[in-house]
Amino acid sequence: MTITSEDPCRYVTFKLKDELLGIPVEQVQEVLPSRAITPIPLATEEISGFLNLRGQIVTSIDLRRRLNLEPRTPGTKSINIIIKDEEDLISLVVDEVGDVLDLVPSELTSPPATLDAVWREYCRGVFQLERGLLVILDAEKVLDIHVGA
Repeated sequence: MTITSEDPCRYVTFKLKDELLGIPVEQVQEVLPSRAITPIPLATEEISGFLNLRGQIVTSIDLRRRLNLEPRTPGTKSINIIIKDEEDLISLVVDEVGDVLDLVPSELTSPPATLDAVWREYCRGVFQLERGLLVILDAEKVLDIHVGA
């Protein structure tokens, strides 16, 4: 079967604050409820720490901090979206997970000029949905954490 630009792609949707975001479903290994995270001394603020996933150490990235949103209120539940980055597993900490949507790639548009510059940097594009915009994250860019020397 040949895939065309009109064949739907599946996206896992999630929320950060009031914003709806998505990531291609093939990049997602699993979705987990809030887990205990061990802080990493001297890590950048967007690195929440490490979590233990069935004996495997997983680096946890707080997407709120990565995308310059205010921190989650202490004690607020979060969700971990586990994605595979080459050989490593990475947890993206989000507020809540939504539906898996089938969307046509040709309907993906460039991010609007009014979208925050940080968000545009990590955005592959947006889909216009009935309930607003769905921002599609570029996982490779989100995972590209540079540690200062």
